[in-house]
Amino acid sequence: MALSYHHSIIHYSCNNKTKSRNFFPNSGFPCIKKPLISSLHIYAAKASGNVTEVFPSVLDSSSDPPAIFDGTPKLYISYTCPYAQRAWITRNCKGLQETIKLVPIDLKNRPSWYKEKVYPENKVPSLEHNNEVKGESLDLIRYIDQNFEGPSLFPDDPTKAEFGEELLSFAGSFHKAVSTSLKENRIDEAGAAFDEIESALSKFEDGPFFLGQLSLVDIAFVPFVERYQPFFSDVKNYDITVGRPKLALWIEEMNKIEAYKQTQRDPKEHVESYKSRFLKSPVSSVKSLGAA
Repeated sequence: MALSYHHSIIHYSCNNKTKSRNFFPNSGFPCIKKPLISSLHIYAAKASGNVTEVFPSVLDSSSDPPAIFDGTPKLYISYTCPYAQRAWITRNCKGLQETIKLVPIDLKNRPSWYKEKVYPENKVPSLEHNNEVKGESLDLIRYIDQNFEGPSLFPDDPTKAEFGEELLSFAGSFHKAVSTSLKENRIDEAGAAFDEIESALSKFEDGPFFLGQLSLVDIAFVPFVERYQPFFSDVKNYDITVGRPKLALWIEEMNKIEAYKQTQRDPKEHVESYKSRFLKSPVSSVKSLGAA
């Protein structure tokens, strides 16, 4: 199913038929004055914080490969990649820091063995598990959640599960809409995308997260919001939380979760990275670094 974004309408193609629907109609739910924090949120905020992790050195073209297919699950990432960050956060939220080994790759100077021996797509993230290597960030966060111990990161409630699937499908369209707005300097289009997020966060009132309680949906969106917020503030003089109290609360609560905090980068790094990608300069903007 292919999705395209345009304001509050999602157009999608399924079984060769094109359909349109209002993706996030205003729910009318009252503002949450005091957020209800789930046991999963507490687990992610505290339990993962008990693991003191020493981050491995980044491997480049001069580095020897790790022991591949030795029975130890390995998550190949880049410390700067938002797609890889999704899988990294999921690992941490499940309390798997001692189960799944991090293997950071230098995307600008990749080791040849990564493509030849690990993942022919030559992108991050990828996961080595049970003598197989799997990729694509949204697929990986589901896989980690379903195939490793730890608290479930997706609800059993049918209504929440259905909305969660819609949101996961929308994640790519959201990122594309905001990125396009930056390339074309159309803040109004970015504003419309953030309005969709605000509306989605109003769907359930049993917590400050997309599905009320922390889930894979929050993990799918937060790496990109982490990058957009400082860039829009510093470069565009635009606060993405103004007029969006649900988004502001969501960011505040996400920043309390140790499992996520362990993966964050300095906001200044994000600003400089996005400047090189989206601001016109004599130097060609940086293209995709091979992540998904």
